[in-house]
Order: sequence, then C-alpha cells, then structure tokens
Amino acid sequence: MEVRPYTIHVEEEVLEDLKFRLGRTRWPEPIRGSGWEYGSNIDYIREICAYWQYVYDWRKWEAELNKWPSYIVEIDGVDIRFWHVRGKGENPFPLLLLHGWPGASYEFFEMIGPLTDPAAYGGDPSDSFDVVIPDLPGFGFSGHPKDPGWGADRMAQAVHVLMTEALGYPSYGAQGGDWGSMICARLGTRYPEQVCAIHLNYANLPVPMIDELPPEDMEACQRQLDFDFMEGAYHLIMETKADSLTVAQCDSPAGFAAWVIEKFRTWSDCDGDLESVYTKDRLLTIIMFYWATNSIFSAARLYYESFHNPELHWGAPDPQIKSPTGVAFFPKDPFNRPKSWAEKHYNLVQWNVMPCGGHFPALEQPKWLTEDMRAFFKLFR
Repeated sequence: MEVRPYTIHVEEEVLEDLKFRLGRTRWPEPIRGSGWEYGSNIDYIREICAYWQYVYDWRKWEAELNKWPSYIVEIDGVDIRFWHVRGKGENPFPLLLLHGWPGASYEFFEMIGPLTDPAAYGGDPSDSFDVVIPDLPGFGFSGHPKDPGWGADRMAQAVHVLMTEALGYPSYGAQGGDWGSMICARLGTRYPEQVCAIHLNYANLPVPMIDELPPEDMEACQRQLDFDFMEGAYHLIMETKADSLTVAQCDSPAGFAAWVIEKFRTWSDCDGDLESVYTKDRLLTIIMFYWATNSIFSAARLYYESFHNPELHWGAPDPQIKSPTGVAFFPKDPFNRPKSWAEKHYNLVQWNVMPCGGHFPALEQPKWLTEDMRAFFKLFR
C-alpha cells in the first residue's frame, strides 16, 4: 500500500469551462418580494455566481490548500486524498477528522495549525495532534467509486485502513459532523479497541416513537419532525433518485451553487444573513471541491448507498457504540437530538453545550470546536 505525495491542482481548461458555463446560465425569474421562501434566493445566487466568474481566484486558494502536506493512497480500489500533518511536541495524539455533505475536508483547514501546534496559538503543547483529514471516497480530490456499496459503513472501513495500515497508527481518535459523525459511529462500533474515542458535533440518532418519550423530550421530537417535513426533501431525493438530480448539477455550476448555498444558510447559526458567518470565498472554495473535481454525482450517491444498507439507514448503529464518545452540542444545528436520546446509543462520557454555532462548526466556530476536542481527547492520551 503506497502512500504518495499529492499536490492539489485543477487544470486551466476546467477553470475556463467554469467561467463559460457561469456566463451562459439561464436564470429563472424570481417571485416579486420573495426572499428565500421558495428555496435559494435567485438574486443572491446571481450575485455569488458573478463573484465566482469575475472575482474569485481559485489559484490563490489552491496555493493556500497546498501549504499543508497532502497525500493519496488507494484503498479498496479507490484513491483517497488526505492532509497528514504531524503534531509538534511530545507524543502527539493521532486524530482523524471527517466531513460530511455538502461540506468538504476544507472545513477543518483553519483548525490544522491550532491542533498540530497549540503552543503557537497560545495553547498547551501537550495538546498536540497528528491530524489526518481525508476527502471521503467520492468527494473532492479522492477517487470516484465505480461499484455499488460505498455507504457510510464501507467508508468507515476505508478510513480505518488509512489510519492503521497506510499510516501505521495502532490506535487513534476520530471526530466528525454530519456524515462524518455517522462514519465515526461505525468506527466506534466496529473497531473499539483501536478507535479509543470519538468526538461528534452531531450525534446521529433515530427519532424515538412518541409513546417512548418522556414529556420533557416531546418538544425536541416535534421540532425534529417539523424540520424533516419542511427541510428533508433533499435527502429523500438523493437516497432514491440521486442521478436524476446530479446530471443537471454536474452541468450547471449555478444550479449546484443554489442547491448547496441554501443548505449553508438554513443549517448555520447566521439568522438568515449568510455572509455574517461565511465569506463568498469560503463558500465557493467548498463548492470547488465538488465542481472542479466533478464529484457532485459520486458524493450524492453516499445517501443512496447508505439508505440501501439495512444495517445503517438513518438510525444509530446497533449494537451500542462502544468507543467513549464526546458531543459538542451546537445550539443552532437543526439536526440536533437531546442528550437523553444519545445516552441510549453512545458510550457518552462528555456532553458540552456550546454558546453558539450551527451544523458546520469547523467553519462557523473553529475555536469552540477545537477547545472542546482538546478537553475531550485529553482523557485518552
């Protein structure tokens, strides 16, 4: 198993084609006076696409991404591209960081320095980590699976091989949100002797039956059911008819941007003002991990493959996750479940409620997430 150095690079013709397609977008007419009620705000998507076409500089961001060492290795027939940054100080703790959809490994980029060299950021040098941040198979600069079955369970097996066989760590910790949390849960179920602890910013759990709930959890249950009804169409499409959607998205950068940006606005702690939390450049860099690599279709299939795996579906793995688990509860994450639900499925040893933040805390609140991870993994060094 050969681990090879990798440089992120997008061919110039891909960038030229992107600008051509943005300039040829056929736009829908918005309803007068509407904002985001019908989905993405068309005026805002036109604005950010104009910025993408005329202002955004991928080459600048490409150089930034290549500041940290990047590698690629073939596992289970698919190339996995990842950052691997060694920690400074004595005995750094190996830590796997896992993204989800519509995020990317780039979410963790600004956390690499504080995690690997805490002393340089005013922290304790004994808190240093060896950080491994892969593009999940089918995402970003990793390869596209050609055969079926690449759901969260198979991805967990692949990243475990990455950590233990390709990189040689006998044990490690893992952190994730969104799909990353589900993959962490599978790691904690399958490999509890090597995955010494998992840290989540979203504890994936099934919604209990109404008659199983104590009165104090009824409000949380109703809130989750309401959210699924109003906001859940995206995953129902990708779980059942993913390629009917991605043919259009692979052809239209504006169409894919509209699909993704609405999710960042709805799922983040921004009170409807997207750019109070994210700059256009950061949003577009996330989107470029999909567009520049033509991985929109393969990333969306993670939903289909996982939905059709009877062992995973949308519930927590069974039996109970064995690895000790810590949860950073960000209050504006609409997918959050109560602590009382998590205690039934996870080996829960830490649960901290953060002062702010939503579904993408590595981008929204990296300081809070970093500090909670340091405190949790200190228990297992």
